[in-house]
Amino acid sequence: MEFKRRHWPGLQEREYRISQGHDSAAALVVDGEFVAGVAEERIARRKHTGDFPAGAIRTCLEHAGLQAQDIDAVVHSFDHQPYRAMYELDPISHELYEGVLSREAFAARVRTALPKLPAERVGHVDHHLAHAASAYYTSGWEECMVAVIDGMGEAHGATVYRAAEGQLEPVHRISAADSIGIFYSVVTLHLGFDFNSDEYKIMGLAPYGDPERHRAFFEEAVRLRPDGGWDIAPLKLKGATREQRERHALTRELLGERLIAPREPDSAIEDAHHDVAAGLQACLDRAIVHTCGHFAEQLGLRRLALAGGVALNTTANGRLLASGVVDEIYVQPAAADDGSALGAALHRAAQSDRVPNRRSPTPFYGPAYSQERIEQALSAYEPQPANRLQPVGTGNQAGPPGPVDAQEHADIEIVRLPSLADACEAAAKLIAEGRVIAWYRGRMEWGPRALGHRSILADPSRSEMRDRVNALVKMREAFRPFAPAVTLEQVDRWFQTPPGTELPYMTVNLDVRPEHRVQLPAITHVDGSARVQTVSGVDNAEFHELLRAVGRRTGRELVLNTSFNVKGQAIVNTPEEALETFLGTGIEALLLENTMVKKRQV
Repeated sequence: MEFKRRHWPGLQEREYRISQGHDSAAALVVDGEFVAGVAEERIARRKHTGDFPAGAIRTCLEHAGLQAQDIDAVVHSFDHQPYRAMYELDPISHELYEGVLSREAFAARVRTALPKLPAERVGHVDHHLAHAASAYYTSGWEECMVAVIDGMGEAHGATVYRAAEGQLEPVHRISAADSIGIFYSVVTLHLGFDFNSDEYKIMGLAPYGDPERHRAFFEEAVRLRPDGGWDIAPLKLKGATREQRERHALTRELLGERLIAPREPDSAIEDAHHDVAAGLQACLDRAIVHTCGHFAEQLGLRRLALAGGVALNTTANGRLLASGVVDEIYVQPAAADDGSALGAALHRAAQSDRVPNRRSPTPFYGPAYSQERIEQALSAYEPQPANRLQPVGTGNQAGPPGPVDAQEHADIEIVRLPSLADACEAAAKLIAEGRVIAWYRGRMEWGPRALGHRSILADPSRSEMRDRVNALVKMREAFRPFAPAVTLEQVDRWFQTPPGTELPYMTVNLDVRPEHRVQLPAITHVDGSARVQTVSGVDNAEFHELLRAVGRRTGRELVLNTSFNVKGQAIVNTPEEALETFLGTGIEALLLENTMVKKRQV
């Protein structure tokens, strides 16, 4: 973005996001095992930052107790060197390559962050290969098809691989000039949202519209090819200047002529915008089913692993699974560019035959903070001890009144609970009463979804809860849906899926069972779907225990689960950030491990 700002200073602020290099991250692999990973945005507190992930690297090494000199290799998930000649065509491209994209430019950044690391330990891997490695080596499948679909890597917008015996073989590539990820982002920009950031909002907006209204345009714009690929004519309009290409100006003009006028950010969202979003989402669904179905049949593979930013489109994933062109899909939890850091490390480790291919557990690979750190964060509120008795629930039953370490602060009341079971009972009681709570435990999630360690939770049965959380807590657009978290034991009770369906990463939409949609208004989208997270007692035990406690009070082992942050903010990382966000929003209670924090007025 900074390079673009220097060369094109007159663009709209949101046009600077039409660039690569966002969502930087670091992942640490030790002896073939993924042990730590975190996006730089969670450390630097700048959402979608593309800065060199020095903070993320430091955090990963600290978790593992390692020093820079212990690193065998730092591997970048881009390698532009094979395309160097393309960047020599004009002075600006040459400057971009030399100063930003080249191996030498990356090595200079590594030297700044890790000055003691020998230069020969710095390497690069093709971007789509890194994505593919992140999916294959965490799928648990010896053989499968891998599809990487994103905006673009070095020069491609999609790549299909055959994965077998630890190797990844590319079988089809689609040029970035026909990138469906870029096309989706350009239409996102046309609808008044941010490129490379707000595509998920279009996914949420689409069910409000009629996909047939603009079907003819989208079928003409994205032509499905008999070889399994696609052509995207609006991205290849001739006669554009360099500045126009930087802004996708001609494509956006075409959208204005053929669809609707561009929407200004923060202006009203109307039915016309719903219909474009619906047409675009249906177009994406068709393209993905077409390509994955074609190569599943050609390769004779019925298991599909997905990565790349487009793989986070849960609607398309649900359509793909429902289509029957494959039997199973696995989406790498950090499917966007942050996850390519993991793929680069796994690819390098696999070259040394050191990667055990096991299915990723619920991805709690980020930093955790000690009880001492939590106490330090709480101490900033000048505690005034208050000795008193409070009833405490123990295990599955409410116990008699017992001593609780309680403190009253200027703005908050703190109650220290004896155990996880007591914290779950206290949280479940609040949820059942209609309170909105934050749940903060253990290691932070790897990837964009809050999966029960940095979550805001509420009762999904209350009709007002969705609007309340949107307006008072998340401070975001009212049309956006919330996701449910449900125990693995009850997923088929509430959603249309076979018993025991495991969806631990919140990457696939399911239909809410029709008979329960009225009972679950806060998590049922307008089309009857929900982005489901299943919670297992095996690899998400603490969150599972909370859901079981909720079930004892409500009859549903099910909550509304959204990320612990507000609009424009990265998900909270530290206890200090948790407290600050809690106090600045309508969240009514915060569970920091086994410490309950409530606002004095609650």
